[in-house]
Amino acid sequence: MAETHNLRDLPQPSATAKVFIQRDYSSGTICKFHTRFPSELESRLDKQQFEETIQALNNLYAEAEKLGWRSYMEGCLSCLTGYTVFLCMETHFEKVLKKIDKYIKVQNEKVYAPRGLLLTDPIERGLRVVEITLFEDRSVSSER
Repeated sequence: MAETHNLRDLPQPSATAKVFIQRDYSSGTICKFHTRFPSELESRLDKQQFEETIQALNNLYAEAEKLGWRSYMEGCLSCLTGYTVFLCMETHFEKVLKKIDKYIKVQNEKVYAPRGLLLTDPIERGLRVVEITLFEDRSVSSER
């Protein structure tokens, strides 16, 4: 017989703290986040890796907000169809948001999760902050 397990029965890591990277409004209201390295991450993450992640996010959000012929045509087409065109097509902004979601998942798998960290998509926090959750290190606490 196959044995089944309930996910609630498995040990879950507990979050010990959260670090919030605030939006940078020095260049206006474009979606850009500060690249200042938080001291809470010093023992867990390399400063250069953190800055690369935030800079990549800033570049992706700049790409999403970029105005050009594509966004102009989307606007014209949406007006002509009474915005029903968006029922059957994605906007450029939505496509870039999917790229950002995929990038964050890859970063979590390769960089953040092995270090006991979790990077949260800024869209889940209203594009106000990048949230990094710190989990307790089970290997250290189990030795005590």
